Amino acid sequence: MASVSDISVSAAINLLSALAFLLAFAFLRLQPINDRVYFPKWYLKGIRASPRSSGPFMKKFVNLDIRMYLKFWTWMPAALRMPQPELIDHAGLDSAVYIRIYLLGLKIFVPIAILGFAVLVPVNWTGKTLEHIHNLTFSNIDKLSISNVPSGSERLWAHLLMAYTFSFWTCYILYKEFKIVSTLRLHFLASEGRRPDQFTVLVRNVPPDPDESVSEHVEHFFCVNHPDHYLSHQVVYNANKLAKLVEKKKSYQNWHTYYQTKYERNPKKKPTTKTGFWGLWGKTVDAIDYYTAEIEKLSEEEATERERVMSDPKAIIPAAFVSFKSRWGAAVCAQTQQSSNPTIWLTEWAPEPRDVHWANLAIPYVGLTIRRLLVAVVLFFLTFFFMIPIAFVQSMANIEGIEKVLPFLKPLIEAKTVKSVIQGFLPGIALKIFLILLPTILVTMSKIEGFTSLSSLDRRSAAKYHLFLLVNVFFGSIITGAAFEQLQSFLKQAPTEIPKTAGVAIPMKATFFITYIMVDGWAGIAAEILRLVPLVMFHLKNTFLVKTEQDREDAMDPGSINFSTSEPRIQLYFLLGLVYSVVTPILLPFIIIFFAFAYVVFRHQIINVYDQKYESGAKFWPDVHRRIIVALVISQLLLMGLLSTKKAANSTPLLIVLPVLTIWFHLFCKGRFESAFVKFPLQDAMVKDTLERATEPNLNLKAYLHDAYIHPVFKCVQLDKPKAVDDEENNPLVATKRNSRRDSKTGSDGIPETSV
Repeated sequence: MASVSDISVSAAINLLSALAFLLAFAFLRLQPINDRVYFPKWYLKGIRASPRSSGPFMKKFVNLDIRMYLKFWTWMPAALRMPQPELIDHAGLDSAVYIRIYLLGLKIFVPIAILGFAVLVPVNWTGKTLEHIHNLTFSNIDKLSISNVPSGSERLWAHLLMAYTFSFWTCYILYKEFKIVSTLRLHFLASEGRRPDQFTVLVRNVPPDPDESVSEHVEHFFCVNHPDHYLSHQVVYNANKLAKLVEKKKSYQNWHTYYQTKYERNPKKKPTTKTGFWGLWGKTVDAIDYYTAEIEKLSEEEATERERVMSDPKAIIPAAFVSFKSRWGAAVCAQTQQSSNPTIWLTEWAPEPRDVHWANLAIPYVGLTIRRLLVAVVLFFLTFFFMIPIAFVQSMANIEGIEKVLPFLKPLIEAKTVKSVIQGFLPGIALKIFLILLPTILVTMSKIEGFTSLSSLDRRSAAKYHLFLLVNVFFGSIITGAAFEQLQSFLKQAPTEIPKTAGVAIPMKATFFITYIMVDGWAGIAAEILRLVPLVMFHLKNTFLVKTEQDREDAMDPGSINFSTSEPRIQLYFLLGLVYSVVTPILLPFIIIFFAFAYVVFRHQIINVYDQKYESGAKFWPDVHRRIIVALVISQLLLMGLLSTKKAANSTPLLIVLPVLTIWFHLFCKGRFESAFVKFPLQDAMVKDTLERATEPNLNLKAYLHDAYIHPVFKCVQLDKPKAVDDEENNPLVATKRNSRRDSKTGSDGIPETSV
């Protein structure tokens, strides 16, 4: 178990690492050659000009102004200076609300930490019960926890009172923040400019019709059922194979540019490559000729596949993006059931065009349930088997416990410095390493589930990652850690005594989580602002691939907030803070430092670096609120279990009320605010439509929407896509192949079919 000296060593290592990252960032960001790495957002907006465009040659690469280096810390106050309305206009509501999660952490935990240190720390320190328990491994930090309070002591009433206080305070802050964010969202939706997704609905599971194509069937259905509001539609093509060919061709073009540049710099030596996997083996050939031939071959395959997709009716899937003449019409369609059969003509708000995950639109709707069931089974086994590395990490964190049973290891790890590094730093970094590949696996699983927008993929992946961190990192670390710490007691005690030992040992895992917070939350956040990988990749691309200013802009990698991984990580800190606020308050300052530091860093990144892939209007906030509620309920249940092991018979039953009140509070907030994140009010839609008609009476909405939802691989190609009927506004019936044939048989005067 990590002692105070081990924690001090870990703190020193992580503080020095964070300081080194920050100093490196402060130096690198001032160099003109790195300007596009640390300020790409301003370049994408067309506001910032490269400092290398003018001036002496040396100044194009190195900043020679000594005064700038003396103000290396000014990026911090600059990050806090931009007001929230301006931040929303600059970066979007998603980004502005995301950093409010860190602010929420400060609002919750700063008052809790003050109360905890004023009330609970003195109560715990003066308990002096750990010194009288034999065969129990503990440190001075554990003396500040509830474990140091005697069983059945009247002191436990202080913990009960603080549990109620902390819970009520957390709920109050959550309510205020939910209200603020819902207001921000409604205001954002009401005030944002015109966007294609405001007028468009995604329709899935279009039923087959023997007499009409998918395009004709969609047009007929919506002209009949939405005659006054339907404008146009765009069918969805299964262009996944074509998209892969386009991507592969782009990759080969980059390699061709690389070898061409290399040859131009050294004409005496022709570059070569191998035709095998990744150029590692196979026949050695001329690199330029090889990639030229491969690009020509791919261009032919691309043209053939493009022609097939555009001409083959089977390439059109039973889904479409349907656009309406008003936001009101789109809102009615998106938020109502279209057919008496609830499994067909399924409508939902279309994602904004850059948010569409085109590959998943080709997945048949009937297969989604099976896919999600299979992914749930895989997630269960992945979570279960990941307990093995978690147990390994905990074995490193609890050397003293293992030494009691395996004394032959004692000489190897007894050296004080080595022991401090192993216990204070290694467990946190080992857990961080084990978690590196996990987000990629979970995102892939979410893609398999068939979600049609990047934002929904991120939210679904975040849910999986949160569950994983909750089960494995939190509960797994506590359970396996308690077993390792008290291994001798677990092996020798009677079964009836094991719950008591575990109940006392659970608070002692605070030392492990402190080391993890310092590794992930201090050094990890500092590494985020340094952007070492984008820095190296930009200069490699700039050296070998860039020939024009457009190439240089493409070489920038501004990145974005990775919500699928970053939000669950934040939730782990909320969970740790709420669980240990009553049990071991000494952990709270480490969490507060994380929230404060991360708030400044990510505010800077959002202002200067990140370019978000989509804008959902803070649709993720109900998930944030719900997960904090889950953390609060878990903290209450764990405290209830812990007090039951300490023979607090009078106070423990009073805790039963807390989870009930917390769940009621969650249901109240859900009913009060969540609809703002799910539905768009018809009143607001009508207001925006009326204002737009008054200010832009000649707006050609059809021209504005005509190519908004075309697959990206067709953007540069003239596509004969279905067009809306202009003269159907006053006619609720639309001619189809069915009624045209029927009318010709009866000899009636039918309506001629409009070309689409």
